[in-house]
Amino acid sequence: MQYLKDSIFYNQAIHELNYPFGNFYLFDGFVVGEFKEDTVVTWADHAKLLVEDLTNLYDHDGGNVVYITNRVHSYAVKPSDWIKFYRSDYKMRGYAIISYTKKGILNALIEKLFIKSRFRSFESLGDAITWAKSLTKSPVSK
Repeated sequence: MQYLKDSIFYNQAIHELNYPFGNFYLFDGFVVGEFKEDTVVTWADHAKLLVEDLTNLYDHDGGNVVYITNRVHSYAVKPSDWIKFYRSDYKMRGYAIISYTKKGILNALIEKLFIKSRFRSFESLGDAITWAKSLTKSPVSK
């Protein structure tokens, strides 16, 4: 398990957002998020605020941004809230989950059922960032 702040990638972040529920690191074309332990991520309490802030900082609807969730802590996502995300005006170029446990990998498979964007599951931060960078270099498909 590797926190982004303790990685070689930290100095490449262009902005950092710190909330009571987690820390989020913005890069050119992708975001790495680390939710805090035992958070139950919902649209109303977490995701909507985060998406609004990211939309303002990136100055677009998110269609060119890859979101990477670095699951360094155990937390839950309310999967049905993905519907609220997709009903909003926000988009996402890709979504990656970095899991460090077998349970986390199984949870990623369940969450994948709700994702409409390109999706990948990884076991390392470096591999997820390499994938995100490759997506941001390719043309946006419509």
